[in-house]
Amino acid sequence: MGLILVILPAVWLGGFYFAGLILLINWLGLKEFYKLLKVSQTYPTRITAYLLSGCLILTCFIFSIGMGGWHWLLLNLPAGFSMFVIALYQKRVKPFQVLAITFLGITCVSLPLCLFLMMPFLPGPGNTYHAEVPLSLFLMLWANDTGAYLSGHLFGKHALFERISPKKTWEGSVGGAIACLFTGYLLSRQYRLLTTLQWEILAFIIITAGTYGDLIKSMLKRSVKVKDSGTILPGHGGILDRFDSLLGAAPFILIYLIILWR
Repeated sequence: MGLILVILPAVWLGGFYFAGLILLINWLGLKEFYKLLKVSQTYPTRITAYLLSGCLILTCFIFSIGMGGWHWLLLNLPAGFSMFVIALYQKRVKPFQVLAITFLGITCVSLPLCLFLMMPFLPGPGNTYHAEVPLSLFLMLWANDTGAYLSGHLFGKHALFERISPKKTWEGSVGGAIACLFTGYLLSRQYRLLTTLQWEILAFIIITAGTYGDLIKSMLKRSVKVKDSGTILPGHGGILDRFDSLLGAAPFILIYLIILWR
């Protein structure tokens, strides 16, 4: 509940508040990601990772709101190259392993968040912020997760992917899909940005890609033998546990919305 009280005002106010929310999720998500993969002599320098990921998010925001053109995104190239230069001076035993884990975190956490940050600025001309876009996506993601949890708890018998996540069931996935599709239908009655069919296709993308995002996060946790990605949300795990579906679905949602609106 506390997380929702942080997300909804930032989404509704938009602009720098929404960008600040993305930066916060990115910082906490990277912190958890690197903690999960903490191995002797390969632990990344988190400050440099935060700076590069912050540069990615801020340049995407500047481009999205129309404060600067696409050339602002080019600033990320020297920022990324600087990571290799910094590694020269750190005298790590396994510098490229450190760089690999650093860039993996940015790829898995920061880049999907950058894509999510761009979505509210796609529908209308003049780079206008549309709060209903991220709000709708959060509602469908939450409906999918909640429906899957309740259906799995009540009716779950057949494992969806037992090797990776024994507790996830086909019954839960079907329940989550029904909840997400129904939420998409309700949103189509409220917001006319998409037709009913387009809303349902968007829901299907969230169901499919979001489920794989959840499973990939479970694969990560299983590989390092932990139950939750973190403890920042008592009783709900960590930030990665709450946003794994969003991180998995964001690239495909953006592609779909660009095809429709641009």
